[in-house]
Amino acid sequence: KVGSKAVPINCACQQIALCKKVVRPLPSIPHTSPSSPLPPSGYKMNGFDRKDRDASSSSSHGGHVVDHNAPHVTDEPEAAPRRAAEPGKQGHIIQVQPLKRGEMQPSYAQDLGLGDVQHGLYGSLLQGLGTIVGVCGMVPCCPFPNPFREVQQGSVGLVSRFGQFYKSVDPGLVQVNVCTESLKTVDVKIQISPIGRQSVITRDNVNVEIDSVIYFQITNPYRSAFGISDLRTALIERAQTTLRHVVGARAVQSVVTEREAIAFEIAEIVGDVADKWGVAIEGILIKDIIFSPEVSASLSSAAQQKRLGESKVIAARAEVDAARLMRQAADILASPAAMQIRQLEALQTMAKTGNSKVIFVPMQLQSDVTGQLAGASSSGSNYGAMIQNEAGSDSVGRAGLLGSVSNL
Repeated sequence: KVGSKAVPINCACQQIALCKKVVRPLPSIPHTSPSSPLPPSGYKMNGFDRKDRDASSSSSHGGHVVDHNAPHVTDEPEAAPRRAAEPGKQGHIIQVQPLKRGEMQPSYAQDLGLGDVQHGLYGSLLQGLGTIVGVCGMVPCCPFPNPFREVQQGSVGLVSRFGQFYKSVDPGLVQVNVCTESLKTVDVKIQISPIGRQSVITRDNVNVEIDSVIYFQITNPYRSAFGISDLRTALIERAQTTLRHVVGARAVQSVVTEREAIAFEIAEIVGDVADKWGVAIEGILIKDIIFSPEVSASLSSAAQQKRLGESKVIAARAEVDAARLMRQAADILASPAAMQIRQLEALQTMAKTGNSKVIFVPMQLQSDVTGQLAGASSSGSNYGAMIQNEAGSDSVGRAGLLGSVSNL
């Protein structure tokens, strides 16, 4: 039987099937009930599966029942569904760069060797009492303070004994004496602090409001913790004072156009002082510059006048270039050859009109033609070009026309 269906197989076909049988491993063995004498369908045992055993037992007992509606059963395991890869992507695999040790937080752990310094009999008693209380506090159910402290990543722990700093620890679990030692945590990540909006008067007596922000990082935890009382307030006050000084030495137009240069100058001045506090200034950004409505209107008008002046300069330069080109063209057209060409073109245009009665001949052309005709008449030549009027009936000789023109 295969499932709940009985599949009869011919004995000869069964032997051929068993000879050609290819055994494939299954990923797992399905659960079987204790009452079933045979393993479930699909389980292979000594090269045969349950289907083969059922077929052999069926053929030996002579039971042949055919069920043509039985589903096709195979012993090949189904392949796991695969995720289709889009073009240009390797199956949506995100490659993560491994973390390098140099990119991690640097180690600030340091022991100054002051842990063995005793503070008299009273200090020794407190030290021993703290040790005993700490041992009891390790038990979760005891109502004693726990001697273990946790330092988060991105921070450094400063351990002091009787108020005297003697070692710094890296992130992790730190054990301290609950009676004589204290742990102070210093954040060494890059921190952001708004400087606040400042009202500043520029060099040309214009009142502006500047909104900025400062980025800083603690590089020396000991100096920042024990060298100054309020580090953040000191940095903000120093940045505000420097901002007033730098902006007050510039004109309002320079404040608008040179924002990055102003921020860089402020960062350099504040950085020199902050280095003594164990702080490195990463940068100062000017977020916004706010003007009064009157100043904004005047700046807009000045910008508009500047653009208008630039447009006038461009137009004047274009006129100068055009005049220069026209002068060059006039010099070229003033030559005698060019003038004769233009005169002939004008005569040709006038002669083509249908109602032309009189043609005005230029004096230079008239003298040239008269000289040529005089030479031709002396040699006895008698030819003439005919000019017809709009009716086409009358004709005048060229010599007579030129004679009439000369008489006039």
